Amino acid sequence: MALSVFLLLSISICFLVFFQDLLLSVNAQSFNLTQNSVTPINYDLYHSSGNLMGEIRALVHRHPNKLTMETFKAANKGYGSEITVVTFGKENEESNKRSKIRILLSFGQHGRELITTELALRILSILSEEKLLPSMDHASLDSVLDKLVIKVVPMENLNGRKVVEAGDLCERRNGRGVDLNRNWSVDWGKKEKDYDPYEENPGIAPFSEPESQIMRKLAISFEPHLWVNVHSGMEALFMPYDHKNTTPDGLPLKRMKALLEEVNHLHCQERCMIGSGGGSVGYFAHGTATDFMYDVVGVPMAFTFEIYGDGTASSRDCFKMFNPTEPAAYNRVLSEWSATFFTIFKLVPHQLGAKASILKLEKLVSIDEYLDGYLMERRNRYGKKMEVLELGMQEIRTYFRLFLLSSVLLLFMFCSRISKSKCRPIVSAIPL
Repeated sequence: MALSVFLLLSISICFLVFFQDLLLSVNAQSFNLTQNSVTPINYDLYHSSGNLMGEIRALVHRHPNKLTMETFKAANKGYGSEITVVTFGKENEESNKRSKIRILLSFGQHGRELITTELALRILSILSEEKLLPSMDHASLDSVLDKLVIKVVPMENLNGRKVVEAGDLCERRNGRGVDLNRNWSVDWGKKEKDYDPYEENPGIAPFSEPESQIMRKLAISFEPHLWVNVHSGMEALFMPYDHKNTTPDGLPLKRMKALLEEVNHLHCQERCMIGSGGGSVGYFAHGTATDFMYDVVGVPMAFTFEIYGDGTASSRDCFKMFNPTEPAAYNRVLSEWSATFFTIFKLVPHQLGAKASILKLEKLVSIDEYLDGYLMERRNRYGKKMEVLELGMQEIRTYFRLFLLSSVLLLFMFCSRISKSKCRPIVSAIPL
C-alpha cells in the first residue's frame, strides 16, 4: 500500500514538473513571437533622417529662385540640437514678404512619427514643381502661392529621430528624454492623473530644450498667420486648446472651424475628428506648441493635425501604429494630405480677409523673446554680418538691465533719505 502511494506521488510530481516546463516553453515562444511581430522601419518606403535632409538640401539647391534653407543651432547644459527651416516665397524683397500671408508648418516633433517628415518632403517637392497635384491646375496653383510665404520645418526633432532609427521605435521625446510638445510655456508642467513620465516629460522648465527655443524664436520673428503642427497616431484636425476642454470663441472660432470643416469634407470624407485637442482626444496636454502659438504669439489660425493612425496595432508596435507600412497606404496618406495642405493654402487668405496683414498679440512677449526673434529675422536676411550686431544687442540688454537695477537702487536710497529727514526731531536754536 505504501509503495502504491509512493509511486502515485512520484508520477504526480513528474507530471507537474513536465506541465510547468511546457507552460514556460509556451510563454517563451509567445514572448519571442511578440518580439518578432514588432514592425521594423521599412527603408524601401521611408528615408533615413540623413537621406531625407540630404534630399531636401538638393531640392533647395535645384530651385534657388523658389526655396531657401537655413539651419539654426542651440544648446543648453551640454545638450545641443539643430533645426533646418526651408522657406518658399516667390518674392525675395522683405516688404513684399511682410504683405503676404505667412504660414509656418512643423513636422517630426515626435521622433517615431516618420510619416510626417515624408509629408514635409512631398509638400516641398510640390512647391518646387518637381511633383504635381493631380487635382489642381498649374495656373491656379501659381495664383494661390503668389500670395504666400511658407516656412517648413521638415524635422523638428532630429535627435529624437536618430534614437528611433537606432532601434527605440516608440521614442517620441528629444535626445535627452523631453517631450518637445510639453516644453512650451502655456500651462507648462501640470500633470494629469494619467500622466506618463516616459511619454510626457515636460523638461525642467518651459523652453529648457534647444529645439523649443529655436521654434519660439522662429515664430516670434516670422509672426505667422497660420501654424500647423503635424503629428500621427490618429486622423484629426485640432484647434486650441490642448490644456483645457474649451475652444476660442467669437470670430477666431468661426474662422478656424469653417476651415477645418471644409477640409474634413473635401479630404477626410468627414472621418477626421474636429475640435479642441483637450476636448476631443480624451486627455489634456499641457505646455503644447499650438496653445503657445495661439495664446502668446497671437497666430490667428493655429492647428494640430494628426494624419495617420493604425488602431489595430499593439501598443508595442509603434512603427505600425504611427506610420503606414504598406506602399499603397503610404502613397495614399502623402497624396491626400499634401492635397489637404494646398487646399488650406487656398482657403486661408479668404478666411482671414483684408485684415490678414495685421497681427495682434493678445499677450505681451518679454523683451528677451522679442530681441531673440528680431535677431533671428535679421540674421535670416543678412547672414554672418549679424554676428557683430547680435553681440552688440546682448551688451545693450546687459547695460539696460544694469541701468534699471541702478535706477531702482537710487530711487530706494532717495526715498530712504527723505523718510529719515521727515522723522528727524526739530532742535530749537533758542537756549532753554
